[in-house]
Amino acid sequence: MKSIKLISGCLLSALLLFSCSTNNVPTNGDGIYNNPNLSGTYMQEDQMGRPAVNTVFVSSSSKDGFNTTVPSNQSAAFQSMFETNLLALSPAYANGGLNALGQDAAAFTGLLATDVLNVSLEGTTTFFDGTNILTGRALADDVITVELLLIFGGEDFSENPTLSNDNVNENDKPFLASFPYLASPW
Repeated sequence: MKSIKLISGCLLSALLLFSCSTNNVPTNGDGIYNNPNLSGTYMQEDQMGRPAVNTVFVSSSSKDGFNTTVPSNQSAAFQSMFETNLLALSPAYANGGLNALGQDAAAFTGLLATDVLNVSLEGTTTFFDGTNILTGRALADDVITVELLLIFGGEDFSENPTLSNDNVNENDKPFLASFPYLASPW
């Protein structure tokens, strides 16, 4: 039970710690950057195709390695670690259990270990809307609850109801109707 509380706390912390800054980047007043200086050497240090997945499934000693591995190499390098951690979290998978995507532990962690946000080029773009699953992400999608459902909810999302919902059902402020769409900061 302590592990579940710790993981839930980590998921919540990951959500709360996300912030952005545009200090010292001049704009023309409408949020568009004026000729930013892009010279120099840039290195990948972090990635988050699927929020909280890295936080939950990558062991502490492997975080830097995961964050700097290109997604096409992540599954081969990290899937077994993800599967070990999934089986520790959700023993139902150990007995051949499936999630709502019809995936067993190996298939599900293979999907998760490649940290990209899939996007449907045709049809609905959503993390989950009852029919479409992992076809993209809308700002209002309840990503953490969907991930909890896929980890703990079983084949029909009914297993472990107390572990399958973060109980945060909407953003704390309304999203904007036009670009940049994000809610204004506090």
